[in-house]
Amino acid sequence: MTLPLAQFLTVWVFLGLNIASPGPNVLNTIASAMGSGRRAGMGSALAVGLGVALWCLGMSLGMAAVFVAFPAAQGVLTAGAAGLLLWFSMRYLRAAWAGYQGRGGIPGGATGLGFAGAFRRSLLVNVLNPKALTSWLAILAFFPVASAQGSDIALLCAGASAIAIALHMLYALAFSTPAAARLYLRAGWVISALAGVFFASFALRLLAEALRQGL
Repeated sequence: MTLPLAQFLTVWVFLGLNIASPGPNVLNTIASAMGSGRRAGMGSALAVGLGVALWCLGMSLGMAAVFVAFPAAQGVLTAGAAGLLLWFSMRYLRAAWAGYQGRGGIPGGATGLGFAGAFRRSLLVNVLNPKALTSWLAILAFFPVASAQGSDIALLCAGASAIAIALHMLYALAFSTPAAARLYLRAGWVISALAGVFFASFALRLLAEALRQGL
């Protein structure tokens, strides 16, 4: 590892808040655990971890090549990522307000799924989730992927995958009943509010960086 640990911690905190906030992957894991039991929930959690690792590897290696070929792309991505983060922030803050007012919905349970079925379903949700693409575009604006070595990329992706698996396993264990899921969705607005504030602060940081680069 050649990059300072702080670079990785920033990404992992960002991902942790993003993963913890209600979204397609979280609701799918909850639905699988509710409808088919904790074994299905665990299958869903492992698939999320694999999906996150694949997104991390694909995006980091791909963008590293882009930055080498087109150095100016880093500044363009920085400005674009700031806009994405502001969009994320507004979405999370709106979701927090809706949740605070009790308008959050509970997903229908996904019944009849075994471990393998839940794994396949969750991996498909993860791969087709547009939130994953935009999240990694934002991440790679503040993680120095162009100067990262192979060991740095491996650590980044391993840590991201481990965080995703751990959080989703907690969902599968704790929210496998409708009552527990309703409790989470009622309290989820707090996580969404924190994520909204956190992403807005990152957006301001990236905008300042883009201005410094003269964009």
